[in-house]
Amino acid sequence: MKTCLIVIDAQESFRHRPYSSERDMPAYLAAQNALIEGAVARGLPVVRVLHADGPKTAGNPFALESGHVAPLAGLVDFTPAASFVKSRHSALVGTGLDVWLTENGISRLIISGIRTEQCCETTTRHASDLGWAVDYVPDATLTWDMRHLDGSLLAASDIKARTAAVLTERFATICSVPQALARAAEVAGTGA
Repeated sequence: MKTCLIVIDAQESFRHRPYSSERDMPAYLAAQNALIEGAVARGLPVVRVLHADGPKTAGNPFALESGHVAPLAGLVDFTPAASFVKSRHSALVGTGLDVWLTENGISRLIISGIRTEQCCETTTRHASDLGWAVDYVPDATLTWDMRHLDGSLLAASDIKARTAAVLTERFATICSVPQALARAAEVAGTGA
């Protein structure tokens, strides 16, 4: 079973949104970088997915014209096996990623990136529904605090816990960084 790491929307655009905070960024980057470096060391393909949509103006951080649809500062430099730009929540909609995965014999995905409950969760559900086995790595995802409809705080840590709870055993196996890398080695039969 061939495994691929997907790094979703780990891009500078988010640092230019009003909700952005650097509070959880160091922990996220440490986990994301460890996952990328571990995948590269094991010879796993690493795919980069970036998000671009909205008005095509320099003032929109998700427009290519802004210059912010670029890898997140602090993210380890890597040469992606493939790169895709998406405009929907799922990385599998309209990008050709599904075709690339199929053509390359990928049967297991490791999902990581930004935002935990949006593009990472949506891609996980979509991939599972299409038949891929998915390992979801909450530590290697990032989100920010939100507000409930009544205005009360919904903490980023609670969003991450909720996402893991709703995905586990139905759409994905929830893994730490070491667990995801170990599982990729086990299914490849390398034991590395």
